[in-house]
Amino acid sequence: MTTSVALPSADINEILKDIPHRYPFLLIDRIEGCEPNRWVRVIKNVSMNESFFAGQPTNRRVMPQMLVLEALAQAAGVLCHYSGMMDRVEVPIVFFAGIDNCRFERDVKPGAQVVLECTLKRSLRGVAKITGTAAVDGALVVTADMTAVVRSMTEDPPQTRAS
Repeated sequence: MTTSVALPSADINEILKDIPHRYPFLLIDRIEGCEPNRWVRVIKNVSMNESFFAGQPTNRRVMPQMLVLEALAQAAGVLCHYSGMMDRVEVPIVFFAGIDNCRFERDVKPGAQVVLECTLKRSLRGVAKITGTAAVDGALVVTADMTAVVRSMTEDPPQTRAS
């Protein structure tokens, strides 16, 4: 059994090296901490100037819940990367393959700092089961069990056979 070591925090420049998302769909800002093969804590700072607030009245701006869930999935992707899952394939890409037991608890408004925490439950053959939570000021926003799949972008799609 190997002992994993917690990694120091990382800023947006490090995140951009690790995941393919870019503005306006990059929904995480900083890695607060990570223990590979165990957990990751990521921060999303919600600004009044987010693209998804365009056209909404100032007093009714709420981050779409599915984007909070996507931010949680991106945090899970960071965990997969730092856990070495990306090292096992030639040109890796992480897919958000499934979600179970998702609960949306409350809204996220401009000015909030969302703390996204993911825990790796198990990983086998490029498939990871991850539990995640998003919280603002300690109050839960979203909880979900996610499935992430790491594949190579150079793989041919599976062939279907005529019956």
